Amino acid sequence: MSWLSEIEEMQRKEPHEKQPDAVDRSWHLARTAVEVDVAEIEYALMRAYEAFGRWQTECLASVVDIAASGPENAMLHIIRMNDRPKTIKDLARLANREDIPNIQYSLRKLIGAGLVVRQGSGRSGVTYQVTESGRAVTDQYADIRASLLIAAIKSVPNFPHKLEEATRTLELLTGIYEQVARVAATHRRSHP
Repeated sequence: MSWLSEIEEMQRKEPHEKQPDAVDRSWHLARTAVEVDVAEIEYALMRAYEAFGRWQTECLASVVDIAASGPENAMLHIIRMNDRPKTIKDLARLANREDIPNIQYSLRKLIGAGLVVRQGSGRSGVTYQVTESGRAVTDQYADIRASLLIAAIKSVPNFPHKLEEATRTLELLTGIYEQVARVAATHRRSHP
């Protein structure tokens, strides 16, 4: 039984149990049980995103002296992914981002640090790839990641399987958020 199924089963067995008074799960965003669950997952996603960003920053800082944010670190690894050059369009698509000026800023920072190189021109197409220094840094990052993060994950029973399910759940949520964002943008009201 999957961990998600286990949670659903526990919820079915205890559907009417009142939460202790010490635990207030009310939100201004949540008026029903489903809305509370969605608010809780959104709050968990926010906290996970920030923790992930701190992890990326600290792991990279242990390898190279650069003040890179989590998204900049992610950009470095996406550029290295599959060891092939990528355009800004590729990077935006792979990172699910639309903020091209911020991506360009991150690229300038990574280029300035000697980790990424820009190739080509406007007519033939500009691509980015890691330098030899960038390759060494990302390899060292992978080593630290394996010794700290992966070792911690392996120490939790059945956690790798839970990660597979969490990935599928997050991919599904990403699709739902993308769709409802399009609907919200389509039906946006003008404000006086």
